Amino acid sequence: MKLLIIEDEREISDSISQYFANEEFLCDAAYDYYSAMEKIHLNEYVCIILDITLPNGNGLDILRELKEMEKADGVIIISARNSLDDKIKGLQTGADDYLAKPFHLPELGARVAAIIRRRSFGGKNKIILGHLVLDLFKKSLQLNDEDVPLTRKEYELLLYFISNKNKVVTKEAIVEHLWGSYIEMADSYDFIYAHIKNLRKKLVQAGCPDYIKVAYGMGYKFTVH
Repeated sequence: MKLLIIEDEREISDSISQYFANEEFLCDAAYDYYSAMEKIHLNEYVCIILDITLPNGNGLDILRELKEMEKADGVIIISARNSLDDKIKGLQTGADDYLAKPFHLPELGARVAAIIRRRSFGGKNKIILGHLVLDLFKKSLQLNDEDVPLTRKEYELLLYFISNKNKVVTKEAIVEHLWGSYIEMADSYDFIYAHIKNLRKKLVQAGCPDYIKVAYGMGYKFTVH
């Protein structure tokens, strides 16, 4: 899953990026208004961590642009400006949450996770879908009360399919979501085919119907009846 960190203080930005990288997120960084605007127009993010005060512009204007574009990215504002008016203005403009500086990174992590659960999975900590039970806290999968061991990428792939169930997702979208800019390192999509093949095999061997269908010429669709 991919995050955008819009923060002009590079030391803070780097520490946030490192924390979320350790949690297996892909992180983009923008240090000013213009680079942030460029990134939100080019990419999709599960969550954007947004400072209000930026060189060359204001974070609230970025938030307004996101809403005008009808982007689905979650947004949490981080700011040293801890006044009630700033919080109300940020939330009314469309932010999902507001966290005053200084803060502890685990608290930011918990708030980002809550936004992702709320936006993608209705705020649930467990997803029950057909024969599958995913625990979003433990990052684990059970099938008929039995654990199904998945690699981190297989788990993220399954979560991405579930969040887009009954929709066709392209190979390019899958790679962008799970590998971000590393897509440029690949000469082919053999690696994503291998991950999908392994995930399908594990689910079927555990007794699950083959929910992952090939949409020929387009991509894949996760279909649960």
